[in-house]
Amino acid sequence: MSTPSGARPRFAVVGNPENRRVALFADAVRAAGLPGPRVVPWAGVLRDGGADFAAEEIVRIDSPGENAGVDRLLRGTSDATRVEGSARWYAGFTAALRTLRGGIRLDDADDLAVLFDKRRCHGVLRAAGVPVPASPTSGPHGARVRGWDDVRALMREHRMPRLFVKPAHGSSASGVLAVETGGGGRIRATTSVEIAADGRLHNSLKVRRYEREADIASIVDALAPDGLHLERWLPKASLHGRVTDLRVVVVAGRATHAVVRASRTPLTNLHLGGSRGDLDAARQAVEAAGVRWADVLEVCERAAACFPRTLCVGVDLLPAVGWRRAFVGEVNAFGDLLPRLTGLPGSGAEGLDTYAAQVTAALRAHARTDPPPGPLRPHSGPLDPLARLHPLHPLHPLHPHRTGTARARTR
Repeated sequence: MSTPSGARPRFAVVGNPENRRVALFADAVRAAGLPGPRVVPWAGVLRDGGADFAAEEIVRIDSPGENAGVDRLLRGTSDATRVEGSARWYAGFTAALRTLRGGIRLDDADDLAVLFDKRRCHGVLRAAGVPVPASPTSGPHGARVRGWDDVRALMREHRMPRLFVKPAHGSSASGVLAVETGGGGRIRATTSVEIAADGRLHNSLKVRRYEREADIASIVDALAPDGLHLERWLPKASLHGRVTDLRVVVVAGRATHAVVRASRTPLTNLHLGGSRGDLDAARQAVEAAGVRWADVLEVCERAAACFPRTLCVGVDLLPAVGWRRAFVGEVNAFGDLLPRLTGLPGSGAEGLDTYAAQVTAALRAHARTDPPPGPLRPHSGPLDPLARLHPLHPLHPLHPHRTGTARARTR
């Protein structure tokens, strides 16, 4: 990664200018002593057919979410609470990524296309040996779900009395159902989906339970045209009587930040009533089970290594009951929104929030002139992204194409 001799690094970000994600990243850039990044609005990208970046600009792609106008352009509806339409959103988003021209990318369009398709992402992780819940819909040859009848058939075939039904292109638990069955034909789905009087589906901040199969079937049938992903529901570990998982942010190959999410429902998302748990207590529970905490973080780094051309991802880690095993539930392209959370001890990002850690990684890569090529290697010492970057990572100076042009994948 290099810019003209003596030139100061310049950042740009594609995002929604009013969004706090953009503001937090801009704050981190300015805190590094640089001018704030050039902000390229998603609305302009979508309306104008793309955007151009200077060869030396370091470009961050941020979430297009939380903007009604952008959502309308991508999803085709002005109602931001609607659940349906995720396939159209995905098609519009991935097409828009291809219209960004030039620059040094911190995010790769091919990686993002996989990260926003849960079926493809699960298949990539599984092929790499990353522990994931069992899934009949995983990868290019997975089963396709046309509606509730298919879900029922796959539950029987794969002996999954408890499973998660997820929109393939969803985020923030939108449209996710945690389904469990019992004797006597009992069934229950826990979800944030609200069925309106006209039958349309809306996201709600209230987690609710449906116990009539007809209601569950109507939700699944409405979402199936957008694509669905099924995963076995693995019993998760708990702390203080609450179901627990972790969001772990990985920057330049290293797990730098982590937060425990605890809930009384199967959905631990913080906006759905989940709360931040005690990270020290989680680490102690892991070590009491005879497992090294570093090995838990290494599972997240292995998941992130499946996307070596993207600087930062957020990994949802599911610790199993007993804390001896952990599985990757999701890998999130925009999973770094953890305001005021500073880096893990020993991560090299101590005292830095997730955005500052990314800016630091980018600047150190910019300053490095003779990086060693080769695969990811164990880290040591302070945060040094090039010590762990695959040669095809966008920040690696030996990357064959650093301008966002098409290139062959080598996985």
